[in-house]
Amino acid sequence: MWSFVVLAVVSLASLSATASPDTTSFRAFGPQGVNLWKLKAAREQRTKDSFASKPFEKNSGQHPLSTVPEPDFPEHWFTQPLDHFSNSSHTFGQRYWINTRHYKPRADAPVIVLDGGETSGVNRLPFLDTGIVEILAKATGGVGVILEHRYTGESVPVENFTTDSLRWLNNEQSAADSAYFMANVQFPGIDEDLTAPGHPWIYYGGSYAGARAAHMRILYPDLVWGAIASSGVTHADIENWRYMDIIRRAADPECSANLVQSVGFIDVVLSIPPLRVALKQLFGLSELEHDEDFVSLLSSPMGYWQAKVWDPSVGSTGFEEFCAALSKPLGQDALSQDETISYGAETQMLALPGGLNIPKVVYNYAQYIKENFVSLCPDGVSVEECFGTYDDSTYQDTSLDATWRLWQFQICTQWGYFFNAPPPGTPSIVSRRLTVEYDAKTCRQAFPPGKQFIVPPMPNISAVNILGDYYIAADRLAIIDGEVDPWRPDTPHADEAPLRADTVLRPFKVIPGGVHHYDEYGLRDLSAEPPEIEKIHLEMIEFVTEWLKEWQPPKRKN
Repeated sequence: MWSFVVLAVVSLASLSATASPDTTSFRAFGPQGVNLWKLKAAREQRTKDSFASKPFEKNSGQHPLSTVPEPDFPEHWFTQPLDHFSNSSHTFGQRYWINTRHYKPRADAPVIVLDGGETSGVNRLPFLDTGIVEILAKATGGVGVILEHRYTGESVPVENFTTDSLRWLNNEQSAADSAYFMANVQFPGIDEDLTAPGHPWIYYGGSYAGARAAHMRILYPDLVWGAIASSGVTHADIENWRYMDIIRRAADPECSANLVQSVGFIDVVLSIPPLRVALKQLFGLSELEHDEDFVSLLSSPMGYWQAKVWDPSVGSTGFEEFCAALSKPLGQDALSQDETISYGAETQMLALPGGLNIPKVVYNYAQYIKENFVSLCPDGVSVEECFGTYDDSTYQDTSLDATWRLWQFQICTQWGYFFNAPPPGTPSIVSRRLTVEYDAKTCRQAFPPGKQFIVPPMPNISAVNILGDYYIAADRLAIIDGEVDPWRPDTPHADEAPLRADTVLRPFKVIPGGVHHYDEYGLRDLSAEPPEIEKIHLEMIEFVTEWLKEWQPPKRKN
């Protein structure tokens, strides 16, 4: 969810359409995500056009647009039924990659498969190279696999992303893909038959794919010998206010206090008509018609929290830089740009034209939003066109380029996770104007009724929760979560979930200080990892090794 490279300033290459449990990339929340996705796509195209006009020397190394080295693993293809639950003959090619570095042919050789989740499988290749798949394959002498999710990357079974064309994008079909793959794949270059249940398969997933890992152990226990659900969001929900509340409670106290103060002040001013325009003007958003769009854009920096990773080569420091921007001293250079603004050092308040007095932290907040988000709007395009979400035409692109539609469709049909402010009495780092209705309106705008499929008025979250919810459990199913993961409230480690024992047969672990599927990342030398990461990796090797000791080949049927 929400599927798994953030720079100090918003990286257009990493902006996502909507917040998903996935991972490592910056997440924009709610309907604003589509706008930021479009700005990213436009900026990328302009960059491509610029490079296309320049000569590229063959021996100069990577193409200037490339940020990821060429993978060591060639792609392979597996033929999947489009619909596992009908007699349809339609199929599509599902892409996968394998790591055979450590494979030792033997009767109990395991296959470690990582579910690609809601992003291109190419983005998961680091986990095949140095991450959790490599770690477990090396420890067990097994084969490592990355399996790309249907509709993502190159595993696209349809010609467009209309409502009807997306009707096969759901939890049931995706799980059936994995099961069919496990039972039928023949790996290139390997003579042995490694299909399940003839060989033990260990299924790993992080985030949305973490929920899939847990579900696979429940739905297909004969095929999945063991499963590891990392940050697995097994609890689907309509409301997702706890995401922001985790950030509020886990962030630096000064930063949390600054955010609570800022959004509280902003909400009050927005309720005073003579002052609301002056406030929006301070943020460079005076032309933005709807207050909900305004406060939604202001919540975007929170996406940097999920982008934290313990490995500095892939993690983001964006959230810390945002916090630093809120509390920085107000330099005279800032005030000199506008002589109509006066500042009272003792009161920490600024007086703006029109009678609006604002705290210094709100002024800093406004400068950050202008520099890092409003600046993304191209010259000649109004901020309403860039950041407005009430025009239905914003959501009408159904081409295969509109990849934002994929996770959004799953949100609207089965998973929910609409971002809203916490209930009264709970401090909030986002505006109280953020509601489920505001976030959910995108479902109606983006997915009008088709001829074969109609998106429900609200997501059918019971389709997910019926598989176990907070209580999902089985032998050889490991639950691993981050202590300060904003998705933790939707995992079996949520405060609402029952406490469990941590055993080898049913591991139940929390990574201290961990955010989103921290165990998925790894180094070739485990001893070079932070102590808490090395510890969880050694524990994972231990319990997977013990699981494999119990495996016996199935008895042949007469």
